[in-house]
Amino acid sequence: MTEISSAREKIALYAKSLFDRGLTPGSSGNISMRLSDGSFLVTPTGSSMGFLDPGRISHLGSAMELISGDAPTKEIPLHSAFYDTRHGTGAVVHLHSTHSVALSLMPDVDPDNVLPPLTAYGIMKLGKVKLLPFFMPGDDAMGEAVRGLAGKRTAVLLANHGPVVAGKDLESAIYAMEELEETAKLAVLLRGIEANGIGQADVERLVKRFDIQWDD
Repeated sequence: MTEISSAREKIALYAKSLFDRGLTPGSSGNISMRLSDGSFLVTPTGSSMGFLDPGRISHLGSAMELISGDAPTKEIPLHSAFYDTRHGTGAVVHLHSTHSVALSLMPDVDPDNVLPPLTAYGIMKLGKVKLLPFFMPGDDAMGEAVRGLAGKRTAVLLANHGPVVAGKDLESAIYAMEELEETAKLAVLLRGIEANGIGQADVERLVKRFDIQWDD
């Protein structure tokens, strides 16, 4: 099996897992992955993550031009912004997961660090998650907002829309995305409760021990 066919199968497998667990409904969400030759695989526009045909997943060149497969997601500017600005990005995952979207609507979250420090892995796998404002779906301005972060964030939360996570490979991006949604779920469940989160001193210890990019 060639690299491209194997990668297409892997994207379809992970996408179905996300869909089956209710993490991105209908035809929402998209995934991209960088191949060894610098080209990309991207889930097609209007497709459901639960029913992807691997052979129709979009294959794009290094300049994001279509080589084969169906037309790609309209969120290409969002994906390319991470590849262009964050060194070592090998995959990008964008979902419309319920609890992350719910958290983006809360009026009192910190837009510079939207996830509260509730679990060690939320900090370790994501660092600080930036809340970006609302954009029209497919708007180039989403990509420009990510570029404005200059590669300093591995994840962002689009207000009224959903989370976007970059990783060194597909597995890393998927696992970090799952951690983001679970942390957001905890944050929503604990609204109005004086929960015992991780203290600042322990946050700093985690950042130092696991070499987490934290300061802007």
